[in-house]
Amino acid sequence: MTQSGLAVTPARIAAPRRRSPYPGWFFLPAAIIYGVLFLLPTVASLYFSLTRWTLFNSTFIGLDNFAQFLREPFLIKGLINTVIYAVITSSMKVVLGLLLAVLLTSQIAARGYLRSVVFFPVLVSTVGVGITFTVLMHPTNGMINEGLALLGIKGPGWLVNPNLALYSVALVDVWKGVGLATVIYIAGIVAIPRDYYEAARIDGATKLQNFFYITLPLCRPATSTVIILSFIGGLRTFDLIWAMTRGGPGFASDTVASVIYKQYQSGFYGLSTAGNVVLFVLIAVLVVPLTMMLNRKEGHE
Repeated sequence: MTQSGLAVTPARIAAPRRRSPYPGWFFLPAAIIYGVLFLLPTVASLYFSLTRWTLFNSTFIGLDNFAQFLREPFLIKGLINTVIYAVITSSMKVVLGLLLAVLLTSQIAARGYLRSVVFFPVLVSTVGVGITFTVLMHPTNGMINEGLALLGIKGPGWLVNPNLALYSVALVDVWKGVGLATVIYIAGIVAIPRDYYEAARIDGATKLQNFFYITLPLCRPATSTVIILSFIGGLRTFDLIWAMTRGGPGFASDTVASVIYKQYQSGFYGLSTAGNVVLFVLIAVLVVPLTMMLNRKEGHE
């Protein structure tokens, strides 16, 4: 009760809501840039996916582009390849990135140099990496198969065998991108308070127990970040596959992005735009639930 005899309600004692120190118009430039660079192209893509268009004119045809795109015989193969590629690359980056981060945060010699070596492939042009590994993976003159031949092993046709082409490109993608995953994990491991490890050492915990009961659980935010970034990158991959196999042999390593590009090369602009919308929906359908699941698990920790 107050001196006036009135009850003090929670609304009366609640702290005043803090106002933003920035006026509303302060966010206008960012909103304009976002609208011009993202919202406007998105809306335009949705419209042009419903038309048959060239650089000079367009004809509205409704959902015909989507119907035709989904009838393409190699699209289903491209969809399956895209999901397989994304799962392989993201899972391997998570596992290898975490193991490398644990190694590079331990007391080993030349730790700073090794971190630079691991991260270096991330800085190299993707097309350059693709061309280099295309030469290295040549079935007869490639350095990889020649090295295997010295050991008495007959090297496979990495990029010419329909059963291996997609997986070969995925391995190159992992080699190029695992450095970024490692850096994210290093940041997560360094942020773990040393007190946990000290307490575990006093209790007689082994290094393996430290990894499974301290490092792995407390690195969950880093794991979620690596999974989401790697999975999205795998779903929308194009440049490395195009540089190494152009979707071949046949349609063995085609992804949705390479199928879209082939349609664009053939002059089917409306069809390729519809393919971009399909790719956008595919990423949203797979990534949004995955993100919600990872965030929910992280919140329960």
